[in-house]
Amino acid sequence: MSLLEVVNVSKVFPGVRALDDVSFELRAGEVHALVGENGAGKSTLIKVLTGVYQPDGGHLRYQDQPASFGTPMDAQRAGISTIYQEVNLIPLMSVAHNLFLGREPRNRFGMLDEARMNREASEILDRYGVVTDVRRRLGTLALGAQQMVALARAVMIDAKVVIMDEPTSSLEPREVETLFGVIRNLHADGIGIVYVSHRLDELYKICDAVTILRDGRVVHTGRLADLERIRLVSLMLGRDMSEVRREGATAFSGETTGDADAPPVLRVTDLNSRRKLHDISFDVRPGEVVGLGGLLGAGRSETIKAIGGAYPLDGGEIQVDGRTLKRPTTVAAVKAGIAIQPEDRKAEGIVAGLSVRENIALAVLPRMSKLGVVSDARVDEVVDRYMKRLRIKASSPHQRVGDLSGGNQQKVLLARLLATEPKVLLLDEPTRGIDVGAKAEVQSLIDELASEGLGVVLVSSDAEELIEGADRVVVLRDGVVVGVLTGDQVTTEDLLETIAAAAPEDTDEH
Repeated sequence: MSLLEVVNVSKVFPGVRALDDVSFELRAGEVHALVGENGAGKSTLIKVLTGVYQPDGGHLRYQDQPASFGTPMDAQRAGISTIYQEVNLIPLMSVAHNLFLGREPRNRFGMLDEARMNREASEILDRYGVVTDVRRRLGTLALGAQQMVALARAVMIDAKVVIMDEPTSSLEPREVETLFGVIRNLHADGIGIVYVSHRLDELYKICDAVTILRDGRVVHTGRLADLERIRLVSLMLGRDMSEVRREGATAFSGETTGDADAPPVLRVTDLNSRRKLHDISFDVRPGEVVGLGGLLGAGRSETIKAIGGAYPLDGGEIQVDGRTLKRPTTVAAVKAGIAIQPEDRKAEGIVAGLSVRENIALAVLPRMSKLGVVSDARVDEVVDRYMKRLRIKASSPHQRVGDLSGGNQQKVLLARLLATEPKVLLLDEPTRGIDVGAKAEVQSLIDELASEGLGVVLVSSDAEELIEGADRVVVLRDGVVVGVLTGDQVTTEDLLETIAAAAPEDTDEH
């Protein structure tokens, strides 16, 4: 029986078709995986299902009736509940108050029955493996426990549909097993579950069906057990399997541009961080491009940020030119010669309201000042040099960066990094969101920088870009290194197979 149905839905934002004629069906008692890379349309589809967005075309059906949810509250009243990756409860209120928020039990005088609320809250959480004083503030609990509180709240509102967005991202292994137990109970009770995750082992362990989105379109839907892992990965990344097979014989030869005998310019050893990274180790030689491969959520960006001092480490060692960073902060990383280009250039990189000149000079102003006075001549010299070298197209150095094309914004950010004269360049999705011509220019620039002896770590969700641009590829899954591709292994086929490989304990699933 169809419980929730999306029929030919489209959603358009200025300049972007986020959903393009998408159809999706959730059956009662089904756990349905919704997967796709960044920008595939998953979040937009969830927001349409929950009343955050209204579709520009197509319609919804709920319990075999036409449906329209004007607000998230309308969807929740109808029985559609969502658990987000980031806990969206109130940390300053008690655990019990969060569980019963908006439906607190009352006594016969209409007053809050706090004793009953606390008692029932304890009983509910006990079923989810959370043992705590429900009178304590939610914000004092570990993230995993907070996530379980959010799950309990979502289910206890008589939900008929539960949407889970990366629900295990903050959970310990024991909590994950508890969550899976809850999901199996919901399954048995006929509740439909939309399960969003990039962890393939989880999907194949808990999900019945799968819908894959890419660029706002459905590229596959069906029983998950009938879909090979490597086929799922290739559909997510947009690489046809027959094309992958052909590339296996003709792909990059694996000859490295770096000096094989040179000592590493960057060495990371046993990096651990916040249960996101587990014993990450690899090195980069001068003139070498090392790719970090894996699906979204594999730990690629966290690894980049940890090396650059922007993500706290619980353990491990980072060496640049043989010298250990005793305190891996952003300042220490820059001083050691590490430059990082973040994934989201608009939120974490460029300052859109400042000029090209100001953006490029930001990182080197301290080196260009004497007694607190900045030399305009030195700034102009550096800006002019890197604008020419990177062929940045702007009316003048004083043009606002926010008015430039995406490709030129990316070049401005690279110019700022290069102005620090780094030894190691960490690039997180350097060609995302830019046109084909600018993409080719940036890729060519990366090759040029490596040929000059810079060590480069490259993260890209584009399998072809990673294979063509990297000398070696370190493959991550769930924050763990699961393979290193070298020599003639550096092919799209080997990359997809390594990403898709089942964890040993899950090889007998389905």
